[in-house]
Amino acid sequence: MKHQNLQNAQRLDANEQIFFARELESIKAKTYDIRYPALKCRELIPVSFEAGSGAKSITYRQYDQMGMAKIIANPGADLPRADIAGKEFTSPVHPLGDSYGWSLFDIRAAIRAGVPLQQRKANAAKRAMLQAENEIAFFGDSEYGLPGLFNNPNIPSDSVPNDGAGSLTTFASKTADQILRDMNKCVSDVFTNTNGVEMANTLIMPPAQYALIKAKRVPDLSTTVLKHFLETNPGVSVEWCNEAKGAGPIGVDIMMAYDRNPDKLTLEIPTDFEQLPVEARGIEFIVNCIQTIGGVIIYYPLAFNIAEGI
Repeated sequence: MKHQNLQNAQRLDANEQIFFARELESIKAKTYDIRYPALKCRELIPVSFEAGSGAKSITYRQYDQMGMAKIIANPGADLPRADIAGKEFTSPVHPLGDSYGWSLFDIRAAIRAGVPLQQRKANAAKRAMLQAENEIAFFGDSEYGLPGLFNNPNIPSDSVPNDGAGSLTTFASKTADQILRDMNKCVSDVFTNTNGVEMANTLIMPPAQYALIKAKRVPDLSTTVLKHFLETNPGVSVEWCNEAKGAGPIGVDIMMAYDRNPDKLTLEIPTDFEQLPVEARGIEFIVNCIQTIGGVIIYYPLAFNIAEGI
C-alpha cells in the first residue's frame, strides 16, 4: 500500500504538489473552524475530553446525596457521615469516521482554472460527523450501548395537563397563563423532586414552541410569555432544540428542565474531530476524518425533568 501511495503521489508534478499541499492546509484549517448552529449538543450539554485518546470505555457513578450534619455534643463521639451513594455504570466509547477527497483531475482542473479546491467536500465531511455526534448526544445508540440525553430511563417525566382547547396538551392550544404554568412546573419539579437540593438553570423545547412563547403576549401585561417567564425565573435560560420535537412517547413534543452543569452531565468526546494525513488511492487523494464518542453521561438524574405533550 505504501508503494502504491508513492506511485500515485508521483502523478502530481512539482507545481501540482505545491498547489495541493497549500490548498489542503488551508481547507483543513477552515474545516476545524466550522460550526453549525442547528447542531446544538455542544451548546446544551457540557463536553468532556477527559477520557482521552485510546479510551475504550468510561466508568462513572450516578449519585444520590445522603446524610446530615448535627451539633457536636460529645467531641469523642463519631460524627455522622454526609456522603454520596451511587451505582456504578460503564459507558462504551466508539469511533466515528468519514472522509473527503479529490481526484487527480479535480486538482489539475483547479490549477488550470486558477481557482482553489472546493471547500464544500471537507465541509460536508465535518457536518456529517457533527450530525452523528448530535444524534448520539440526544438519543444515544442502543445498538452500540451509547446513552443519550432524552432516553435516560432515570429522568423523571410527566405529561402536561390536557386543558387546552379541545382538551389538548399542546402549547398551541393553550392560553398564555396555561403555558406559563406548564413551564414553571417543569422547572420547579426539579426543585421539589429533590427537596430543594437541585435547581434547573436551563429549559429546552422545540423551535415551534419557542417561537410561540416568544411572540404570544400575556393578557394585561405588556410582555410576552417568554419574557415574563425569564423575569420571574432569574437564572433560568430558555433554549430551542430541534431534537425535542417528537422526542416523547408516541412522538409527542417535550420540554426538559435541567441543571446545565458538568457536575450533572457530560457529553463524552475522548477524541475530538481529527483529519488524518492525506492518502493516495488510485487517482484520488483522500483525507480520513475520525472522532470517538461515549454518549451523554448523567450523574444526577433528579437534576432533570421532562414535560411531555407540549
